[in-house]
Amino acid sequence: MSGEALQSFFESVVGQISTVVVIFLLLVLVMRTNEKKNDVSVLVRTSILLAIAFVLNHIILLKMPQGGSVTAFSMFAIFLAAYLFGPRQGILAGMAYGLLDLVLNPYVVHPMQLFLDYPLAFGAIGIGGLLRNEKYGIITGYLLGVLGRYLIVVLSGIIFWGEYAAEGFNAVTWSFFYNMTYILPEAVATVAVLLIPQVRSVFDRFKAK
Repeated sequence: MSGEALQSFFESVVGQISTVVVIFLLLVLVMRTNEKKNDVSVLVRTSILLAIAFVLNHIILLKMPQGGSVTAFSMFAIFLAAYLFGPRQGILAGMAYGLLDLVLNPYVVHPMQLFLDYPLAFGAIGIGGLLRNEKYGIITGYLLGVLGRYLIVVLSGIIFWGEYAAEGFNAVTWSFFYNMTYILPEAVATVAVLLIPQVRSVFDRFKAK
């Protein structure tokens, strides 16, 4: 299916309903704990975190001309699903959020670009959950998740958006630089807040063991 056909599909009612169904299935998988039990509370709390991420994503501090923006800690809200419940839940939650973003802001030029920019890029934030039990894991895990998202959008930029590179840049250097301009400031601001011990302790109280 071409990019134009996919764009039309996701702008259609059928496409949006189909995507919402996939989001629901991903969230159902989130509540399957490591002990293979259904934990509805995990589903509810993850859904709340994604709703918070959605709201924060619309508090735009800086919007970039070719896509991407500095938001009010929206990546951290997605990462929290991984930190509180584990990397598997975090990856699934991130993918669900990416598909939600696709429903609301579809921009598709190629099937692989869709996969990279939406479910995979946001799902990558969940890999930060691998460090959730390490010392300062909320900080190092968050940075790992942000790095995962950054590398994926850089790859997408190299493959699909290189023609928009500014003068003096090639597709590779432009993608590395451009995506850093909106991801790095939000990451730095988030880490600055997380360096406050009282803030970290609030989230640690709710972390599943």
